Amino acid sequence: MIENRNIICFASNWFYDPTSKHHVMKLLAERNHVIWVNYHASRRPRLTGADASTVAAKLRQFIEGPRRVGENMTVVTPLVVPLPGSRVATAVNRRLLTRQIRAVLRGLPERPVQLWSFAPDVDFMCGRFDEERVVYYCVDEYSQFSGYDVAETLAAEKRLAGRADLVITTSQVLYDAKRPLNENVVLVTHGVDCEHFARATSADTTLPSDIRDLPRPILGFWGLIQDWLDVELLAAVARARPDWSMVLIGEAATDVTELSREPNVHLLGRRKYDELPAYAAGFDVGMIPFRVNALTRAVNPIKLREYLSAGLPVVSTALPEVRRYGELVQVVEDAASFVRTCERVLVDGAEHDAVLHRQSVMRGETWRAKVAEICDAVEGLESRKPKAEIRKAESRNLESRGVSRYADGRAD
Repeated sequence: MIENRNIICFASNWFYDPTSKHHVMKLLAERNHVIWVNYHASRRPRLTGADASTVAAKLRQFIEGPRRVGENMTVVTPLVVPLPGSRVATAVNRRLLTRQIRAVLRGLPERPVQLWSFAPDVDFMCGRFDEERVVYYCVDEYSQFSGYDVAETLAAEKRLAGRADLVITTSQVLYDAKRPLNENVVLVTHGVDCEHFARATSADTTLPSDIRDLPRPILGFWGLIQDWLDVELLAAVARARPDWSMVLIGEAATDVTELSREPNVHLLGRRKYDELPAYAAGFDVGMIPFRVNALTRAVNPIKLREYLSAGLPVVSTALPEVRRYGELVQVVEDAASFVRTCERVLVDGAEHDAVLHRQSVMRGETWRAKVAEICDAVEGLESRKPKAEIRKAESRNLESRGVSRYADGRAD
């Protein structure tokens, strides 16, 4: 395992719902100190209430300064200019980020530094900290997110991947797409907090009051309700079986008007991670109703493993990474097949042996096992020529010129 390092991690908001980033970095923080950088300059803010609230929250976090959220974890919300593709903004962000991160490093024991990024566009930070390793951890096809500039994102990702010592991908589609960018690309699928979600089948688990009296069966979902969720599909299922209850847990960041019209659909909003097993105890089916497109074909949904760890039968649209689980998951193409499949698994999937089988398979896919695999990949680079000296020389050259020549969207 990696140990005695200061790890700088560029990722999304630490203070939001747990993601793969949180699980991986929490485990790395057991033997290292992690500086988690709440990076928020990958897309330009829009004139919406949601973006205005996000900007206000980030400003509050910046004013509060670095926060220790664990013995070996410091969270930094930096002041940056969210104008991807701008030469001036990139040069400014490079200096701002360097200054703010170095201020935290000065308070830590002097140890080798590694830079890990879950963001695709921080290539301009490589070489700033004399880091021994750069790891690009790719969990999504970022160029396909709403609000991201496709060409700029792909160009920035290509530069970052080229400067990284290792690229980690979490789906076969991502692995195939990123292999041309670096000679060291590995596929490590997501893990799961198996014991946490297995509490759903414990006799001591109490159902939450807001679902306790709902008509059964309950088809359940948790996660961000964004434009990749097939709202029309869910509404059609709800109309086809008005005697069923459909429960969606998560912040709605897309139009859910069509769903809210259905009396058997219950949009509960966000719930704490610790509460999810209790909700799973009340679900009869776990749903992954994503649209199938360029973004979701690259997705490896963590909720798949969470549902299975809770013992739930899973019904999903035809995502490649879901198909890899074979008989553990039921794949559907449309609302009619969704209804038919749910009718079948509500009978077969609730059998005790089926529940235990799902949970037993997930015990081999824990986050700790995945992090051990990742660490082996990073440490296996020791025998290969590192890129640290190249990055350091490039960084000195760019600093002397006063602006990043990689900020204008051109490939190397």
